[in-house]
Amino acid sequence: MRIAVAGATGNIGARTVAALERAGQEVVRISRAQGVDLSIGEGLERALTGVDTVVDVSNGPATDRAEAVDFFGTATRNLLAAGERAGVRHHVLLSIVGIDRVEGNAHYAGKREQERLVAAGPLPWTIVPATQFHDFAAMVAGWTERDGVATIAPLLVQPIAPADVADVLAEIAVGEPRGRHPDVAGPEPQDLVDMARRTNEARGHRVRLVPTWSGLFGPAMAGTVLLPGEGARITPTTFDEWLAEQRQDHTSDRHADAEPHPTSGPAAR
Repeated sequence: MRIAVAGATGNIGARTVAALERAGQEVVRISRAQGVDLSIGEGLERALTGVDTVVDVSNGPATDRAEAVDFFGTATRNLLAAGERAGVRHHVLLSIVGIDRVEGNAHYAGKREQERLVAAGPLPWTIVPATQFHDFAAMVAGWTERDGVATIAPLLVQPIAPADVADVLAEIAVGEPRGRHPDVAGPEPQDLVDMARRTNEARGHRVRLVPTWSGLFGPAMAGTVLLPGEGARITPTTFDEWLAEQRQDHTSDRHADAEPHPTSGPAAR
């Protein structure tokens, strides 16, 4: 099959491309780096020629509600319209678990608009709601970190490995449209503050975390709001397993930094 991945250079996009190619599929990468701009539709006609399935994992601004809704709405309309003209038979959208239960979050408002357009659009579709990724906690803490201190909301989540998300998307992309797919989540709930602490420790990054509901994540997201619903598809990789990879990568980086520079020391003589 010929499958296009929108957002192909991002965290999930690059992994989805790799998973599809491992399965022997022909992949078209859609990103600005390939000369395709979803916000204005530039390059879409060429990119979608002969494409059977589009997998949309593109991302956009998250701080302003109107901006997020406009970005996701415009990009999705352009992608759906070009897909209809090209004869695309299946549109797969990666979404987020719980966005229908949370008001006041700009990014979630944009994703709701995206879901609405796909469900009402001209192409057969599958929407795949996934929980937060394993690297989400450290990323959120990084947004607020100043002088070694970061604020982070004490959310309860059931995080999923980015590689597992990509594998699920690659599987769905080659199948028939399913409408709304069951929630997709990792194997166990976690506290976001603890996740950030453990991830930073595994990466050798020292930061003091201050739990707070201020910012993008308010009390409306507390409790079980962000957990997967009944009948969810549970993927295999635990947070502890993912953390072990982070520690291994950090150790490898430290060993690489300790190697003598080729232009100095005994190795240069």
